[in-house]
Amino acid sequence: MIILGIDPGTSRIGYGVITADHAIFKIIAYGCLEIEKQRKKEFRLPAIHNHINELIALYKPAQAAMEKLFFQNNQKTVMAVSEARGVIYNACAMNSIPVSEYAPLQIKHTITGYGKADKKQMQKMVQLLLRLPDIPRPDDAADALAIAISHALLSREHTSTRAQ
Repeated sequence: MIILGIDPGTSRIGYGVITADHAIFKIIAYGCLEIEKQRKKEFRLPAIHNHINELIALYKPAQAAMEKLFFQNNQKTVMAVSEARGVIYNACAMNSIPVSEYAPLQIKHTITGYGKADKKQMQKMVQLLLRLPDIPRPDDAADALAIAISHALLSREHTSTRAQ
């Protein structure tokens, strides 16, 4: 199964595409979509939508996973990221791709076994799980890969629980 992991943002959106066969993960692609910060929202949001559509057309994921928006002090940032997430959801829905969401603590716990793992621990585990020679860069891409791996592990766990 091909999974698209997304670390949402307004000007940087991390993405990671993996295949998951039981607990064996293979990397297909990863990177960061860069949207000019100076662009007005009415141009930035369609650009995000177009980029997500391009990723979907190129890699044909069966499922997508995204990090849940957690509380932030800056309401302006929360609103902007929420809008970007809505656009990402829309692109996935228009392509009939289900999207699952995971909280940051849940992702950290799934990847490292510890919900308060730091960024370096997370990145090292992503590198090990995907058998990469180096830690994936930039950080947004490594986060998106962690989201995709978490989805593979958690959705499998959920499926095996339902089957019992």
